[in-house]
Amino acid sequence: MKTLMPWRKPVTFFSPVRQDWDEMFQRFFGNAEETGTTALASWAPQVDVEETNDAMLVKADLPGVDPKDVEINVQDRTLTLRGEKHEEHEDKQKQFHRIERFAGSFFRSIPLPVEADLERISATSNKGVVTITIPKKASAQPRKVAVKAKD
Repeated sequence: MKTLMPWRKPVTFFSPVRQDWDEMFQRFFGNAEETGTTALASWAPQVDVEETNDAMLVKADLPGVDPKDVEINVQDRTLTLRGEKHEEHEDKQKQFHRIERFAGSFFRSIPLPVEADLERISATSNKGVVTITIPKKASAQPRKVAVKAKD
């Protein structure tokens, strides 16, 4: 639909819905008109969450992040992973035309199940992957019950 006033968008039945979607995408991805790109405005590490019989494992990809710059907290059954990735170094002689590597703070939040033992959580870092081990409470462990024959 063409309009006589190009600075004004035409109003249709779906305009409010489209406006809500546009606002949601801008909150998550930033404003493409301001940044000149549709790249993410912020960064959150990719995580894998695994469950075994005795624990949950959260593996977060944090390449280039020093383990001392990572903070792990548990509050209200929510595991929070936050930290900061620093710029490697600044070289005044180089001219960048595009930088896609992220430097700055990050945040990730993961809800934990009721059976998680919040007192025994541990974390290790190896080659840019932080592994958080959340043991299950003993009462949540699977238990085998023997069936006895009644004579």
